Amino acid sequence: MSEKTIRIGTRDSELALWQAHTVQKQLNDLGYKTEIIAVKSQGDIILDKPLYELGITGIFTKTLDIAMINGQVDIAVHSMKDVPTALPIGIVQAAVLERANILDILVHKGNTDFLETDATIATGSLRRQAQWWNKYPNHKVVDLRGNVNTRMQKLNENDWSGAVFAAAGLERINLKPENYINLDWMIPAPAQGAMVVVAMAEDEFSLDALSQLNHIETEICTYIERQFLKTLEGGCTAPIGAIATYNEKEDTINFKGVLLSIDGKQKLEIEKNVDISEWKKLGFNAAQEILNNGGTQLMAEIKKQLKK
Repeated sequence: MSEKTIRIGTRDSELALWQAHTVQKQLNDLGYKTEIIAVKSQGDIILDKPLYELGITGIFTKTLDIAMINGQVDIAVHSMKDVPTALPIGIVQAAVLERANILDILVHKGNTDFLETDATIATGSLRRQAQWWNKYPNHKVVDLRGNVNTRMQKLNENDWSGAVFAAAGLERINLKPENYINLDWMIPAPAQGAMVVVAMAEDEFSLDALSQLNHIETEICTYIERQFLKTLEGGCTAPIGAIATYNEKEDTINFKGVLLSIDGKQKLEIEKNVDISEWKKLGFNAAQEILNNGGTQLMAEIKKQLKK
């Protein structure tokens, strides 16, 4: 094996570093030399503006993309749900790691009576906000940003009833508290709970190393979810959820997708069970069905509202 050291680019938040170290360990176990290089992201620096107002999908990946293109790092590790469906030219998806917990959870302060009455719930995600309002139209939803640690701290400092988090992120860095509820009714973000590693298209050494970390079942399911997202969105941020699961016994894929209006009042849902052989077009076909059943008008409305 060559002596090349694979430089792993990561954001410097605790969760991002955990993810980078996980990939580092797997590469080291295969006999590769690695080095971790932490880079600050604009998303972590600009905390007072909602992410979708910053006009970049992929704000958390942009800094690392630039570092890779400039040759400062060889590969980058991301929460796959943060990665835009179209990667920058020259950068390719090299491995999808086996998926962790897919669920969203509500972290609360010990008493859940507020679910029946009035409440203020914090989340920076349009998808979570819309699904929350669809189920609890009388609740107030406030914006919450920053990395996982920052958001947990803000929840403790404010008089909010609770905040919504991805279970996987909290579990990875042992921050999942005792007081939480699994939101099994909430459709997760496409690729939630999965980590992706990207590399430069011409870097055969890194691509070969990373191909050994790829988990095919997670790769297929996240591909379907991201295809659904890409077909619906066309590059705009919208309240979209998607989850594909593989049933080994029957060799089938179950897919659930949802598109909501920003206020949560309109909800277009789809569920499909298909043979594994049909996976390549599943996300696209499901999105087309939603678009044909009112989704085109709804996406146009969402784009108009977000431009304001």
